[in-house]
Amino acid sequence: MEYLSRDFVSSQNAQHILPQEPSSLPEKVLQFGTGVLLRGLPDLLIDEANRQGIFNGRIVVVKSTSSGDTVEFDQQDNLYTVCIRGVQDAARVEQNVVCSAISRVLTANTQWDEILACAKNPAMEIVISNTTEVGIKLVNEDIHQTPPASFPGKLLAFLYARYQAFAGDPTKGLIITPTELIPDNGDKLERILLELAHLNNLEADFIDWMEQHNHCCNTLVDRIVPGKPAAETKTNIETQLGYRDDLLIMSEVYALWAIEGDEFVKNRFPLHLAHEGVIIAPDINPYRELKLRILNGGHTFSCGLAYLCGLDTVVEGMNHALFAHFIERLLLDEIAQTIPQPLTQAEAQTFAKKVLDRFRNPFIEHKWLSITMQYSSKMQMRNVPTILRYYDALGIVPEHMAFGFAAYLLFLRVVKTEEGRFYGQRNGVDYLIQDDQAAYFYTMWQNFSTRALVSAVLKNEDLWGTDLSQLNGFEEKVAFHLEAMKDRGVSRTLENFSHIAQAAQS
Repeated sequence: MEYLSRDFVSSQNAQHILPQEPSSLPEKVLQFGTGVLLRGLPDLLIDEANRQGIFNGRIVVVKSTSSGDTVEFDQQDNLYTVCIRGVQDAARVEQNVVCSAISRVLTANTQWDEILACAKNPAMEIVISNTTEVGIKLVNEDIHQTPPASFPGKLLAFLYARYQAFAGDPTKGLIITPTELIPDNGDKLERILLELAHLNNLEADFIDWMEQHNHCCNTLVDRIVPGKPAAETKTNIETQLGYRDDLLIMSEVYALWAIEGDEFVKNRFPLHLAHEGVIIAPDINPYRELKLRILNGGHTFSCGLAYLCGLDTVVEGMNHALFAHFIERLLLDEIAQTIPQPLTQAEAQTFAKKVLDRFRNPFIEHKWLSITMQYSSKMQMRNVPTILRYYDALGIVPEHMAFGFAAYLLFLRVVKTEEGRFYGQRNGVDYLIQDDQAAYFYTMWQNFSTRALVSAVLKNEDLWGTDLSQLNGFEEKVAFHLEAMKDRGVSRTLENFSHIAQAAQS
């Protein structure tokens, strides 16, 4: 079987794979990183914008690590397949897209001069990076090394080369969009670049040019890109496609790339016109809030409940009628009610429905037990503000949140300790509790009755930053559900709760 390549596409008369000749497009993007998130999200979004005639630019990829080589990219002319699998609007999606956005892949350790030469390209407009969370850090180094060791060092050297090549032309600044998963990633990167410029004694005019005419944008990315599938799955896909692809990756349907930028950024990098998942706005914090409260918070309110019901993966939960009804009502009727302005209720509901589609994805195995890691800190950060907002808005007990909170407490019921580890139990089988508060809960479950435990835990301001027992009716509901779970079992209690909840809605 032949490799995917431009020659293969030409020989097979497969213009449907590449609707236009990508080599005719100028190189507009410099990308630091070759990882699957970059290839499955921003690179694919750029490819889609190119297909629609909106962006019309290719990507030069910088491989910064010393491990591996670029053979896989070279032998396939930098083409690769993204197999999009999942659920959208409750319908199953299976789509294969060949991404042609990458023009070449250069290795920083051996091709640094070629990378710096890209700074002289007048068409260059965008920088993208994903160097993991530790990549955006200050390293006091000489940026004139070939190459500098750190990502900020490499980027600063590139910006300095561009400043010199165009004599500080204000129109030749770049839009810099780091996608590392840290809050305010653009702001942090900009501060490091400025500090590193001062440490290297770079001239004041360059520093002014960098500050005034380059845009370091905060971004938020969200897409599950598991990467290369298992060997058997990959072979089956390649048989269907009719070619071999060593760069083939899997991706879910959902895609979000939120970029904090103004009209200048929108006009120069108009990917939002090609895909609804790209958002360019002056403030992306509302979209971070949506993700944190509905997606992450929904996971946290329900992970202990799902696991104790005998459900191991998220998709198992969505195939379980009672649990699926619980999480739908949790997201749509309760958490979505707490999303603050400027987002509307319609936007929150739409996002929640997309989250439910993601949970239903049969192609991704997401284990509930993994989601319970550091359960207490997640509950405090993601869900306590949501509970408080619900009370502020409606003044009544959020029934599904209280039920999920009760399951959280039961999940943290330690039944044994061994070599400093704490274990709970499900259906007679031990599970490891990976939570910094496990010792605290071990003591609580050893020394308190159920109702006394609930009262003491909710009053613990060191845990929650507030006294949750002061919320009208919350303590009573949590204690009621927790006692029922202990006495009747979690599944039976969920069944009773669902019947009561459905009766109240009708």
